[in-house]
Amino acid sequence: MKNDEWEKLVDIDYKTRGRRKPIYYSNSKIELGDEYDQGDLLKAGFDPARDLGLPGQFPYTRGIYPAMYRADFWIMGQYSGFGNPEATNERFKYLLSKGQTALALALDLPTQLGIESDDELADGEVGKAGVAINSLMDMEEIFNGISLNQPRQIFTTANAIGPIMLALFLVLGEKQGLDPSQYTVVLQNDVLKEFVARGAYIFPPSPSLKFSIDAVECCTLHYPRFKPIVVCGSHMRQGGATADQEIAFTLSNARAYIDEAVSRGLDVDEFAPSMECQLSVPMDLFEEIGKYRAFRRMWARLLRDRYHAKKPESLRCFIRVYTTGYTMTAQQPLNNIVRVTIECLAAILGGAQSLSANAMDEVLSLPTQEAAHVALMTQHILAHETGIPNVVDPLGGSYYIESLTNELETRALKLMDEISQKGGAQKAIEDGFYQTLIRKAAAEYQQESEKGERVIVGLNRFKEEKEKIKIECFKVDEGVQKRVIQKLHRLKSERDNEKVERCLTRLDQDVRLGKNSVPALIDCVRAYVTIGEMCQVLGKIWGVYQEGAAWI
Repeated sequence: MKNDEWEKLVDIDYKTRGRRKPIYYSNSKIELGDEYDQGDLLKAGFDPARDLGLPGQFPYTRGIYPAMYRADFWIMGQYSGFGNPEATNERFKYLLSKGQTALALALDLPTQLGIESDDELADGEVGKAGVAINSLMDMEEIFNGISLNQPRQIFTTANAIGPIMLALFLVLGEKQGLDPSQYTVVLQNDVLKEFVARGAYIFPPSPSLKFSIDAVECCTLHYPRFKPIVVCGSHMRQGGATADQEIAFTLSNARAYIDEAVSRGLDVDEFAPSMECQLSVPMDLFEEIGKYRAFRRMWARLLRDRYHAKKPESLRCFIRVYTTGYTMTAQQPLNNIVRVTIECLAAILGGAQSLSANAMDEVLSLPTQEAAHVALMTQHILAHETGIPNVVDPLGGSYYIESLTNELETRALKLMDEISQKGGAQKAIEDGFYQTLIRKAAAEYQQESEKGERVIVGLNRFKEEKEKIKIECFKVDEGVQKRVIQKLHRLKSERDNEKVERCLTRLDQDVRLGKNSVPALIDCVRAYVTIGEMCQVLGKIWGVYQEGAAWI
């Protein structure tokens, strides 16, 4: 039966029943057909040879490696870190003992903002959303008994302080007797998205972007095994962006970083292979699968056509995925296990290289050890019990999946053109363009939820009116802040403070002369200069950015 004949039958059926034929949309407001066939792909101009290809071959729609998970599973991580370094060390050792293959170091907000733990602004936040790190001493305690080359990689969410965290890991490696070629550190180091979605910035956008690229330049020239930047769409997605916006914003930000690196004389084929991208994975299963496939294809074409990259490694985008916190509910929190499983499934079917799963209780508190264990075992079950990894890109060629992939690419390219017309990512962010679109999408999502148009089980449908939550929330020891501050004061009294001043003077001079900041930061770390002290020097040169100053 032909497409138009089927549609006529469906229309007649709805008319005879006196009902309107419903229209269905994806989360990104893509209108969905009743079913899909080759005609839909032909109308969209889909060319299998050009747009699909084989796994491990350009344009990498079907995956960046020929064998994908048949050769090796994705990297299984768990975002961890809380309280003081000793508590984080204990959690890391536990997760490694349970088969976790990578570590993701969560930093508390004062650390991310370059604020010392004894600062008035840090009061009440020390160790609450991550571990408190003031100096090399804390890093030594976090990794006490854990060699940096034990996990496959160590990831950290440092953004505004990305190059400082690079220096901390390099000096810690020295202390452990390791050469940088023996371990891998992945720095998030994506400060542009902080001005859009998280607010964990310190300096204005322009010097912040250049500071991020100091780490890229340093790693490209001296530490090729390190991953100096992860361009993130996930935080903007968590803030409300749709799938096509997440693609467009992430790739536009990537262009800003690549342009800055190229302007320093770096060859794109020398640093692009070390770049990674981080995307989110909400609950629209098939749209999310299509999103990853579209993103890989767009990355490959961007690097080839705009930057003339030649190495296959430059064109293959390593995608890092975190499941999505905003889809989780405080109501009926055990349901979150199912949500996280579905989101993990989408990431795996979409071909992600690294995956971290939320714990079911994260919407209530920091994850308990039991909840973190369930989240990790979720990945192991999907890897070992489902048969999903046995075939590369099992949904490749699906009329529906390929149609979603094409439509997401078309919409994202259009939005990227708008961003370019506005002067590029940095200018668009400063003018509030990203923020306006994200807030609009977030408001629509919230309104649909409140009206019941978007069903969220346990929240606006199938509610338990007299629900009693039986999950025991994790609480950080209230004495942590006091102990962290005492240790900080002891460090400052016992270190060589004349050496500290010499190192800070060198940092000031190097930055004012336009030199790469990382060598001076390494000297500072060796002298046990605190993150806060380094940021104070940089702030005197670049200034401290005030929220909303550029667009309100």
